[in-house]
Amino acid sequence: NLTTFERPMPTPTCEKSGIGSGLIYRTVDTVTARTLAYDEPPQRIPLYDQPEVDSGKARVTGPFTVEAVPAPVVKPLDFGDGRASWEADESVARSGPTIRQSDWREELLKTGIRGKAGQRISFARLEPVGGHRWLHAEGETRPDDSGPASVREGTQTESKQVLVSFGPDHAPLEQRQVELAVQEANTLFPRPEIIVFAAFQFDPEAAKDIDETSWPGVQFIKAHMNADLLTDDLRKKRSPNESFWLIGQPDVTLAEIDDGEHAGKHRVTVNGFDYYNTETGELESGGEDKIAVWMLDTDYDGRSLFPRQVFFPASGERHDWTPLAKTLKGLIDKDLITAYEGTISLPFKAGKYERIAVKLVDDRGIESLKIVEVKS
Repeated sequence: NLTTFERPMPTPTCEKSGIGSGLIYRTVDTVTARTLAYDEPPQRIPLYDQPEVDSGKARVTGPFTVEAVPAPVVKPLDFGDGRASWEADESVARSGPTIRQSDWREELLKTGIRGKAGQRISFARLEPVGGHRWLHAEGETRPDDSGPASVREGTQTESKQVLVSFGPDHAPLEQRQVELAVQEANTLFPRPEIIVFAAFQFDPEAAKDIDETSWPGVQFIKAHMNADLLTDDLRKKRSPNESFWLIGQPDVTLAEIDDGEHAGKHRVTVNGFDYYNTETGELESGGEDKIAVWMLDTDYDGRSLFPRQVFFPASGERHDWTPLAKTLKGLIDKDLITAYEGTISLPFKAGKYERIAVKLVDDRGIESLKIVEVKS
């Protein structure tokens, strides 16, 4: 037989505080027949689903993230400036086809890529690319004549040659894959007009390269893949036409402050998103009304994003800082909270890396990143 009873827990004495000190759980003593027969001391067992609650303290948390991608290469000691001086090769990127790529190709052919305001990139065909490692599908887009006129106005009007490169199953699409895929695309004829990089996550440097690579006549776009594509049991439950979404490019302005108490510092203004227009094939500017949250790393190191300022520009009782202010019962700086509701950053000094990273999350939950060099 197994019997348990509660024993009063002694007050813990720990010099640490916060999450690093661990949680304190309610405990019980386990008494068995052996304990009674041989007078052995009972074993104390913590109940991990019942942590002690201190109602006198309020813990504040939110969508503040620190992101990092393991370095795909080890840099030799010869290059102390932190810059790599070698060409991209297949040994430094995650390689090998995934067994799901055929499923993703079929899903992409069936649903297309959803864009802004009902726009969509549809495909007439998508087929595997033979003899290439970093390009996983090639095909043609097609005009989409289905649906109401209000939706058809923003769809494609002519077919275009397209190539697709899928990211890994459980890791971000990395910078080296972008470079190697572009090298392979250079060997193909006819030349592609659109190259789609589709992934569940994008390494910040990979996203920057996709946005900034210039190849006359070729449009590079990013597509966010729905995480449901990794779960076969949810395929029937997934909403139609929501497997692939176009990712907007942040429209960001960086300016140096000329006068006042913050002269010499910098300030970032987020103007909105630049979206790929499926009808014109060009990027067009979008407003700031669809931004749910944006984060600013004022000294981006090229590998990990550390948000030093976080903003929630969406207004309204349910979307701003009001719930947090109520929770803290007014123990916060109202002026500072107001500053973090907008699209203009607080003044900051240029860091040692002399570049910033701005990450935006739109109202669909789609993330995008903009990296800007800071001229000191």
